[in-house]
Amino acid sequence: MLIADDQRLFRQSLRIVLEHESDLKVVGEAGDGQEAYEQTKALRPDMVLMDVEMPKLDGIAATRLLVKERGDIKILMLSAYADDERVLHGIQAGAVGYIVKDATPEEFVKIIRATHAGVEITSPYLANLHPVVLARLRGSKTAALALPAANFSELNLTQREQEIVDLLVLGKSNKEMADQLCLSGDTIKAHLQHIFRKVGVSSRLEVVVYLLTGRRAS
Repeated sequence: MLIADDQRLFRQSLRIVLEHESDLKVVGEAGDGQEAYEQTKALRPDMVLMDVEMPKLDGIAATRLLVKERGDIKILMLSAYADDERVLHGIQAGAVGYIVKDATPEEFVKIIRATHAGVEITSPYLANLHPVVLARLRGSKTAALALPAANFSELNLTQREQEIVDLLVLGKSNKEMADQLCLSGDTIKAHLQHIFRKVGVSSRLEVVVYLLTGRRAS
């Protein structure tokens, strides 16, 4: 596998952890998205641990390019926060899951092994819902039929709020929503806070999970 993260200490520490496992091999490191893209093409690892935010080319853009060129590549996004909205963008770009950076070494190893084996799991946050959320974000019709829809009537969303949650599920950023709806960034933030209160959650990722599955994260 290849580790792509702009924090050298984290990258090297993670490499030491992984190389203590006899069945895991780190073939390279990258300090930015452009290097991650180039190193992956040159070294052809079967998996990449990709930080969401890096200089030159962010992890999401690098993921999108690599998945387009190599459909068999398995990419796990790395994020400092469990509710990082960029995780959604990474999944939509083709990542198979994500790991929160403060996960324990045991969690890192477990997630990496499971992902390599084709099992979609993630850090403890939303662990039970994660395969479902992944399928919905990727547009799986099977998953859409198998899951209950959120009860929108009980949420009492306004028409504008419904427009915003539609864009939220598509992974749009605040700026993209503001541009598309011809609203200011502050107005989008205010609408999101109203939506959070109505749904009973505190983050964008939790809203998406509820909207996609009809269930709140515990």
